[in-house]
Amino acid sequence: MDIPAAQKPPKGIQDPQLANESSSKEQVPRFGSDMDLHSETLAKEVLDPAAERKLLLKLDSVFVPIIMVVYLSCFLDRSNIGNAKIAGMPEDIGASPAEFSTAVSIFYATYVAFESPWSILLKKLTPRFLLTSLCVVWSLTTVFTAFVTSPGGLHAARLVLGACEGGLFPGLNLYLTMVYKRDEQAKRVSYLFVCTALAGAFGGLLAYVILKMDGIAGLQGWKWIYIIEGIFSVLIGFVIWFGLPNDPSNAYFLNDEEKRMMRVRAAQRAQYMGSEKFSWEEITIELKDPKMWISGAIQFCQDILLYGFSTFLPSIIQSMGYDTLQSQYLTIPVYMFGGICFLVIAYISDRLCIRGPFVAFANIFGIVGYVLILCPTANGVKFFGTFLCAIAVYNGPGLNLTWLNVNVAPHYRRAAAIGFQQTIGNTAGIVAGQIYRTPPYLLGNGFSVGALGLAQVLIAGKWFYIRRLNNKKRRIEAGDIADDRKVKTGDRALDFKYHL
Repeated sequence: MDIPAAQKPPKGIQDPQLANESSSKEQVPRFGSDMDLHSETLAKEVLDPAAERKLLLKLDSVFVPIIMVVYLSCFLDRSNIGNAKIAGMPEDIGASPAEFSTAVSIFYATYVAFESPWSILLKKLTPRFLLTSLCVVWSLTTVFTAFVTSPGGLHAARLVLGACEGGLFPGLNLYLTMVYKRDEQAKRVSYLFVCTALAGAFGGLLAYVILKMDGIAGLQGWKWIYIIEGIFSVLIGFVIWFGLPNDPSNAYFLNDEEKRMMRVRAAQRAQYMGSEKFSWEEITIELKDPKMWISGAIQFCQDILLYGFSTFLPSIIQSMGYDTLQSQYLTIPVYMFGGICFLVIAYISDRLCIRGPFVAFANIFGIVGYVLILCPTANGVKFFGTFLCAIAVYNGPGLNLTWLNVNVAPHYRRAAAIGFQQTIGNTAGIVAGQIYRTPPYLLGNGFSVGALGLAQVLIAGKWFYIRRLNNKKRRIEAGDIADDRKVKTGDRALDFKYHL
């Protein structure tokens, strides 16, 4: 359980052991290490709230821009197939509507297969090496996609792209848990999902500009989309290598006092982070956790929207009667609005430490939005509906993932939970590619409404289940009932309160 940081303390407990602490690496407790006497001493220290806020601002100013630009490039390379579609790619490579839909879906076959292995291997291979390697490979794959000449070539490129990008999102989420406390995470996870909105907005704007290069060097405009965006992503690999340290507590931009504060924060989060030692037992425990499976089912429903909307929004807008270039730039305000709404709701969620009700609240807007698009309304009303959909598109997956992040401990149990939840959720990408085939996309939009309705039921079920777990812990602690639980460590500990 996190130590409250809001009370006004003395500067800190001046333990002689801490005052004379050696800077040797062996004496610095690493994130996720087991609690020893020294760590317990650190955990009891209460940091000056003003100093901790300043530290958080410094962490955000360095880590957040790097993480955001990395995920932006990742999502840009994944979703630009939607921009290429309305720019003539299927016709140029001889792909039928069914073959092109398969290209969209097949990406998720390798994406979901590699998510869990990459998330579990993150510590073993180190964040810097793993994330940089994956970024370089998927970036080069994006560049080479510009030169495919057949549906088979496109399918092969999408399979490689999925295998590499599958490690990024769970990896970045685990990295955030190494830096931030439970009540600080929703806002930071929101930055990742805001990047999906920015990728859509930036991708639409970039596609609008790049398509004007059609014919330069004898290449079609859609080929330039892949080349330019792929080269941009290659450069991001260098940002990861030099910008993300393997051990955030000893980051290059922190001074000695800030590194000490990071060690205090790490000790305070020791129960949440847990041991760094790989344990099949922890993974087995998580595989039996209903929270993870319900969360995965919710994520599947929410990702139907995320992948269908983010990939096919240009096509959805085009089906309303707009031309190719208009369909590209009209996506920009929709994506931006969705991202801003997510930032606001995630901030409130962190402040109140409430998760599930905000997911359900955002979904209401999505249901109304899709109904407006489906009904025989004017094009202006349908376009307004896309703004309402965007609220659910980004808040749903982002807040649901945070809801799982903060309720699972220790590290490898959480790594398994994130990996498996994302694996379940991202199979929705396979479905999204098949339901959005022909305009006006009644099947895709109707399926999305149904997914939101099912998500609402699952969210309510998970909320009541978690509340029952909290009540049971409270009754055991009060001595009202016997403790018959088989697992009592990590998030199952009595003093670990689940966020509702």
